[in-house]
Amino acid sequence: MSKFKLHTMESAPQGTKALFENSLKNFGMIPNLHAVLGEEPVVLEAYQQLHTLFQQTDFNAAELTVVWQTINVEHGCEYCVPAHSLIADMMKVDPAVNEALRNTTALPTQKLQVLHDTTLAIVRERGRISDEQLEAFFAAGFEQKHLLGIILGLSQKVMSNYVNYIAQTPLDEKFQAYAE
Repeated sequence: MSKFKLHTMESAPQGTKALFENSLKNFGMIPNLHAVLGEEPVVLEAYQQLHTLFQQTDFNAAELTVVWQTINVEHGCEYCVPAHSLIADMMKVDPAVNEALRNTTALPTQKLQVLHDTTLAIVRERGRISDEQLEAFFAAGFEQKHLLGIILGLSQKVMSNYVNYIAQTPLDEKFQAYAE
């Protein structure tokens, strides 16, 4: 059970109501993570902005999913893994990509595997990745801007993963079908 208040449109602070409208527009609901973040409107706004900005990077839908799910799985976020599984479906990502990420098996392409390996190295090594890892990343066709994009995605995921641990955010009904 969540230790934190799950705000509704009625209980939300005034500054949160417009942000909840964004949630309704994008998801057809107010996800419980947003309901928790709604306690502090600037935090929910920051999270939504990071989400939007990360989607505007040069990554395609499969690559966005690789970054998000690599971090979610590594952090063991029981809320975000199913939530981003639904998002991957909404973005029409090949289900094999998401399944490989969730099951920590090889990804369908070498380029996606390198993106996963690099993202995982950044998370585990707190940004101190090896020259060999960087060389493999660039050899796979990625550029400096993609490394910066990973950091942006990681920023978003640290917010959500950590809040979900602390708040014990309950999984939304809409995400239940994607739970393990």
